[in-house]
Amino acid sequence: MGYVMNLRKFVGSKPLIVVGASVLLLDKQKRLLLQKRTDNQCWGLPGGSLEPGEKLQEVAARELQEETGLKAHHLDFFQLFSGEELFYKYPHGDKVYNVIASYVCTEFSGELRKEPEEVEALQYFDLDDLPSPLSPPDKKVLESFITYYTCQRKAAPK
Repeated sequence: MGYVMNLRKFVGSKPLIVVGASVLLLDKQKRLLLQKRTDNQCWGLPGGSLEPGEKLQEVAARELQEETGLKAHHLDFFQLFSGEELFYKYPHGDKVYNVIASYVCTEFSGELRKEPEEVEALQYFDLDDLPSPLSPPDKKVLESFITYYTCQRKAAPK
């Protein structure tokens, strides 16, 4: 998060528009990987902010590997999220309006390994049994994905 941290030196905790990416990683049992964040003690998606010159898909892959130890072999774009619902005030006071590109990953390798500065725990959850509390910036992404995934499963031939 070098770029955003450098901007903070000039703007303090005033709201910034922060572009980033998150990963909806599903294992073979179709369970979703979530991480318990150290900053707000909420469960959320692996992800982070864009650095200058990076592509959003690169952000998703980088953050997934940094935070979970897993390497994405393929990422499918899911949806772009922005707007008032993505405003967030961090526990330390920084304010952001997030713009989040979300990606779905079902092809990956590696062993789960949490990044201790940002991640307290990593765990897979059934989509109909997500933990609480969920990290506010990830709620809209998760709601949209669960709605989409539920509709896809109902529409699939039996």
